[in-house]
Amino acid sequence: MKSFQVFDLSQPTYHNCPAWPTFAYPEIKNEAVVGFDGFTAERLDMNVHTGTHLDAPYHFFADGKTIDQMPLEDFMGEAIIINLADQIQPKQGIDLTHLKPFAEKITAGCIVLLYTGWGEKRSFTEAYYKDWPYVSQEAAEFFVQKQIKGVGTDGMSVGGWYEGTGRPSHEVLLSNNIWALEELFFPKELLAYDTCWLSAVPLKLRGVSGSPTRAYAMIFD
Repeated sequence: MKSFQVFDLSQPTYHNCPAWPTFAYPEIKNEAVVGFDGFTAERLDMNVHTGTHLDAPYHFFADGKTIDQMPLEDFMGEAIIINLADQIQPKQGIDLTHLKPFAEKITAGCIVLLYTGWGEKRSFTEAYYKDWPYVSQEAAEFFVQKQIKGVGTDGMSVGGWYEGTGRPSHEVLLSNNIWALEELFFPKELLAYDTCWLSAVPLKLRGVSGSPTRAYAMIFD
């Protein structure tokens, strides 16, 4: 078997961690404690679109696939890493100008990972909660033409926060069964590579619009 490196691409989930501004913060409470009950068990209460998570088509479309209806193999595979940290500004849409240099590498069935540096800003600031770079409608349409599996980003969403920026990319991607993987964290060591093998398998939650995931990248030597 070949040797490989594994890189964790997930933001940590914890009690009252950052979450979408209109959602309740996650709550993690003990239901049993080892010192008293002989074992420890916790209760987790949070929106499924919290932390590092996937969006399924049902997130925006009543007749779209729910997260459990999407093929498991779609959530893993060859991924292209696009480093835009030095080219993108807060609140700016990622467009064809940013993607054209990578056009030949983006092929049918691949996954596109967009690094903007936003994952390193995770905090309870207004900037983190509202100003992340997002996928524009034209970029989403480009991904559809390329027939990719999914798009991952380190912002809170593939769409933007401000009026008119949130829905277009979601609607284009999800209507074509291209999932969105949001709020990633990119280790600096991974950015030395152009491609990786990605796994972002969701929980098998029946009939829902998304799922938390432990996303990770693998580099094979």
